[in-house]
Amino acid sequence: MLTPTEIQDKLDRILLKVTKPGRYVGGELNITVKDWNAAQTRVALVFPDIYDIGVSNVGLKILYDLINQREDALAERAYVPWTDMEALMRSNGIPLYGLETFHPLAAFDILAFSLPYETLYTNALNTLDLAGVPLRAAERDGRHPLIIAGGHSTMNPEPMSAFIDAFVIGEGEEVIQDMINVVQRVKGQRFNGEADLQSSTFDRDVMLKELARIPGVYVPRFYNVEYLEDGSVAAVSPCEPALPKTITKRMVAKLPPPPTKFIVPNIETVHNRATVEIMRGCTRGCRFCHAGMIVRPVRERPVDEVVAAAEEAIRNTGFEELALMSLSSSDYSQIVELVTKIGEKFSDRHLNVSLPSLRIESVSIDLMELLKDRRSGGFTLAPEAATERMRRIINKFIPDEDIINTTREIYRRGWVTLKLYFMIGHPSETLDDVRAIGELCKRVLAEGRKVIGYKARLNVGVSTFVPKSQTPFQWVPCDSVEQIKAKQNLLRDILKDRNIKLTLTHAEDTFLEALLSRGDRRIAEVIYAAWQAGAKFDAWNEGYRYDLWSAACAGQGLDPEFYTHRQRRVDEVFPWDHITAAVKKSYLFEDYRQSLEGITRIDCRQHCFACGILPTFKQVRRENPGGYWKCPEVKVRGEVLAAPGD
Repeated sequence: MLTPTEIQDKLDRILLKVTKPGRYVGGELNITVKDWNAAQTRVALVFPDIYDIGVSNVGLKILYDLINQREDALAERAYVPWTDMEALMRSNGIPLYGLETFHPLAAFDILAFSLPYETLYTNALNTLDLAGVPLRAAERDGRHPLIIAGGHSTMNPEPMSAFIDAFVIGEGEEVIQDMINVVQRVKGQRFNGEADLQSSTFDRDVMLKELARIPGVYVPRFYNVEYLEDGSVAAVSPCEPALPKTITKRMVAKLPPPPTKFIVPNIETVHNRATVEIMRGCTRGCRFCHAGMIVRPVRERPVDEVVAAAEEAIRNTGFEELALMSLSSSDYSQIVELVTKIGEKFSDRHLNVSLPSLRIESVSIDLMELLKDRRSGGFTLAPEAATERMRRIINKFIPDEDIINTTREIYRRGWVTLKLYFMIGHPSETLDDVRAIGELCKRVLAEGRKVIGYKARLNVGVSTFVPKSQTPFQWVPCDSVEQIKAKQNLLRDILKDRNIKLTLTHAEDTFLEALLSRGDRRIAEVIYAAWQAGAKFDAWNEGYRYDLWSAACAGQGLDPEFYTHRQRRVDEVFPWDHITAAVKKSYLFEDYRQSLEGITRIDCRQHCFACGILPTFKQVRRENPGGYWKCPEVKVRGEVLAAPGD
């Protein structure tokens, strides 16, 4: 294994041969460099995409801060090198390394992957290969790091089950501490403050069994899968009776203080800004929205805490943009007060304030007035569908006139560019529903021209719906590649205007996302075969190879349409049924049936529909009191599930 000095010497000879060498040198402002030999546990936080994207990941920023607060542990970062750097690393024998101290990843105790979306899977395999770590969990022993993964895509962990030792289901702030403690108990008995833990082996099975007992941790090797004759899953069950039949996501009762000492990247990245999470969770109940279902319940940070964190973050970094983050920023109950106080605090600075996620029905005139003097770029809204019928089906009902009135007021307050996001492929969608997207966009632009003339611009992003696990639409099929292309061609024909920019998702990208997000354990071999054939950077147009994935499925004797383009049976056991976000499957099915009838549910802050999250969260609160969570009194069948101040 190369030493950090040897790795740095080799890097010196190749960095001037690659694009953006600043991706690979570390040393950024605000990094945390700790004494390697003094740390009992060393964690590498891995985002399996390039530095330009991964360095801004909010989840890894939180874990980096929390782990490095421990005196007995350290956290470093690693990202995937771009293809030019990868080729030179392989030809020069340079393993992937942590950016803080240049230790090879194989020397760490834990490699913790963030997998927010499925198209990172082949990059994760490539990362392990570049690190010199066996790809398959079954091939690792006590000499190798523990490989863990978390993120939204791991709510169906089965497609990556062959490669990951342990999955974190849910929120990671507390469970990562539990996992570090287990690693220390198993490995740390021989630690004397000087010895290198990697010089001695440990009993990997003992460690994994202890990890499997942590609430919210799933260790695939201790669970068996049975299949029916038709290829669907019959059951997923634990190998030992002491292990839980169902792994329930971890929830944080009280959000920890947000990190404020952000790393300032060496190069221009996708998001050069300070971020403060103002709220976690969403109560709107959009039936297509994976995040909205799995991140329940809503927890808000107090206004003063957010303002103080913003002030400290800007002081520590010098960033000129502040993003107030949540799934639905305008649903934050004190959003007007918050934006007002942010404006007052930074009145003497040219600070751009962005609310990256806004809902049309909660964007008030007052909020637009507050944002107009701090606008940066365009104003973004997401109607998702363009007919009232479709909005009822997806439970995002907004009358057409509300959309027109809101967009008119945005143009009137000085925004030149408005961004609208839609989705095609929703259940029961017709070509008329797709055509309505184009017609609505033309109406919006016409309103803008009435207000500011022909300088009005409209950016239209149209993605394709993929039915995800743990949502009311998990029973429905995904559109075929041919159906997607037909709908996209229709939109191209309608939206031919030089002031409209139309962005579409490649139909083949939707196929891959559906395959990976809805797959079972057999898809692991497809991922491995695709990676062996050269698949990587599947989220990039430059990297995605549809032919490799089609060939990989054929090589495993699997029909991809079995996973993507198939209506699920009412009683079907899903590959992810042993994983739960604490929202009951019966509730999800009831919501799905209501979608077929066009029945909508109101915001569940106004009325509880007994999805299952509140009783589970109340138990979390009893075990971890002091959280800040606002809700009305909620009663179901006479039982108070939540009360004001809970």
